[in-house]
Amino acid sequence: MIRVLLVDDQPLIRSGFRALLDLEDDIEVVAEAADGEQGLALTERYLPDVVLIDIQMPVIDGIETTRRIAADPALASVHVVILTNYGMDEYVLDALRAGAAGFLVKDIVPDDFVHAVRVAARGDALLAPSITRKLIKQYVTQPLPVAAGAGLAELTGREREAVTLVAHGLSNDQIADRMVISPVTAKTHVNRAMTKLHVRDRAQLVVLAYESGLVTPRNP
Repeated sequence: MIRVLLVDDQPLIRSGFRALLDLEDDIEVVAEAADGEQGLALTERYLPDVVLIDIQMPVIDGIETTRRIAADPALASVHVVILTNYGMDEYVLDALRAGAAGFLVKDIVPDDFVHAVRVAARGDALLAPSITRKLIKQYVTQPLPVAAGAGLAELTGREREAVTLVAHGLSNDQIADRMVISPVTAKTHVNRAMTKLHVRDRAQLVVLAYESGLVTPRNP
C-alpha cells in the first residue's frame, strides 16, 4: 500500500486529489495539511511514502517544507513531489535542489497523476514533460557553475553512462536496453551513482548532470 500525504492550502484541490487516489486499491491518503508547518508535522507522524506539496503555501512554503523533510535522516524514505499551477517558474531548480523527487503541474491528466504517485513511491520520480523541456532550455541559455558535480570523478564509466541516460529521461528498463544490461544492473549503476554523488533521487541526479556539464543539450 502506497501511503500519501496531501499538503495544499486549497481544500478543493486536496479533495480532488484525494478523490482520485481513493479510487486506487494500492494507494491510501493518510492525512491532509493546509500549510507547510502542518505538512512537516504530519510527515514526521505518519512517515508517508509520498508527500504531495503545493509550492506556494502559508506559514512555510513548499520549498522550505521539502528542504526540512530532505534534511531529516528519519524521513529518508519519504519522496516529495511538488505541485504547481505553472508550467515553469523560478522555483523549479530551488525545489529540486531542496530535495524534491518530482515536479508536477496541477492540470495533469488524472491517470498520469495517479501513475506519477506510483512512480514517486518507488523513487523514480522525475518531472512533468513540459517542465523538463523548459528546464533543459534554461540550462542551454545559462552558464553552468564551475564547481558543480565534482564527485563525478568517483563514478565508473558505466555509472557515468547511466547518469547521462537518466538525464535524458530514460527509465531503468530503457537504460538497460541502451547499455545492453539487465534492468537490475541498470538500477544498481544508477543507485551507486546517486550514493557517490550524495543525491536523494533521480530528479536531483538530473540537475547535477546538467549543472556539471556531463550532459549539455544542444536542442532544447
